[in-house]
Amino acid sequence: MKNLSVTTFIHILFSLAIAILLAMLFMFVSWDKDSNRIKEINHYKLIADAFLSKVQLNPSQAKLQKLYQEFSVRPIPQEQSALQIAQSGKTIFTGKSLYGKVRVFQTPTNHYIYVERLGYNIMLEDARPKNYTFHVVILVVMLLIALLLILYLAILKKLYPLKKLHKEIEKFANGQRNIDIPCEGNNDEIGKIARSFAKAIEHINQLTASKNLFMRNIMHELKTPITKGRIVAESIDEGKLKVILIRAFERMNELISELAQVERITTSTFEPIYEETTMSDILQHAQHMLMTDNSKIDLNYNNFALKSDVKLLSLALKNLIDNGIKYSKEKKAYLRANPKSIEVLSQGEKLQHGLEYYIEPFSQEQKRKSGFGLGLYIVHSILFKLGYTLAYRYEEGFNLFSIELISDDKT
Repeated sequence: MKNLSVTTFIHILFSLAIAILLAMLFMFVSWDKDSNRIKEINHYKLIADAFLSKVQLNPSQAKLQKLYQEFSVRPIPQEQSALQIAQSGKTIFTGKSLYGKVRVFQTPTNHYIYVERLGYNIMLEDARPKNYTFHVVILVVMLLIALLLILYLAILKKLYPLKKLHKEIEKFANGQRNIDIPCEGNNDEIGKIARSFAKAIEHINQLTASKNLFMRNIMHELKTPITKGRIVAESIDEGKLKVILIRAFERMNELISELAQVERITTSTFEPIYEETTMSDILQHAQHMLMTDNSKIDLNYNNFALKSDVKLLSLALKNLIDNGIKYSKEKKAYLRANPKSIEVLSQGEKLQHGLEYYIEPFSQEQKRKSGFGLGLYIVHSILFKLGYTLAYRYEEGFNLFSIELISDDKT
């Protein structure tokens, strides 16, 4: 029941209610039929006994009229009509007594009692008013079912804006920012939720636009002074100061590049481009972006094919290898790969925190002075987009980061 939607729950609830009403109606019809049959038979027995006992005394016409009124019957005067009833009617009861016998006939319109005694026969028509209890019950049940259906449709109509709101929220979750929230003219709880969500979307869009504008402006404004600073640093005579300045400006350029990558990858509308490739191609792209000595990477893998976004996976692998070299005691990283996972190992002390800490932006070990703490954040964001998983463990003096290729059949 917990996983049922509100609409499904309403469908089930009203279906059960209507089914229960119909079941109760069926039970009543069955009970009413049997009950009326028993009552009618007893009633006709009483009539038969009364008329047979009275007829033998040769009652007067006045006494017969009194009997007719007492039992709500009337005689069928024409013998031809009585004969037709006896021939065409269905016999539902036959009884005998010391005075004679009686038969009860049923026709589509009424019941008839045929009292037979030696020398005296009479056909009586049941003149009691019809019992409309059955029809009243049927009418009441039909009205209740109609009321339930009207209530069911009214509730579904009331919930329709919620269904539309859910679709619009899904569109927003999938990256669409310009969505139509159905909140006009609704002053109920659903309308209030819709208006609150519309305000939240407007606020989020404003924040996103402000963040994008800020990121682009700051990266653009930083590019010019960094470039000028690099040119000035190159003009300085060889020395320790020149190396420090050049390295500082290089790191600033790296920071701008990493911020641009973060902005691009974390955008909800960004979608990877999957293509058939091999592990060798991925590694080649990663080494090209590293711009480091290949002797710092120890490779141990058999080439295999996979389907992925070459640029994104190469960038993630580049960041893992770069971190491995940067923070390794021997300034060296080891790579192992197979169709299930790609592992990057580096010798060093175990991380002080869990992996969740380091995949947040600007998260670092306190003792580390280099880097900006965006490497693992970028790796995690890329792998999330690709449908892969980043895992970490420490074994035998090595920090091991693993890209679990759990979904390499993307289309």
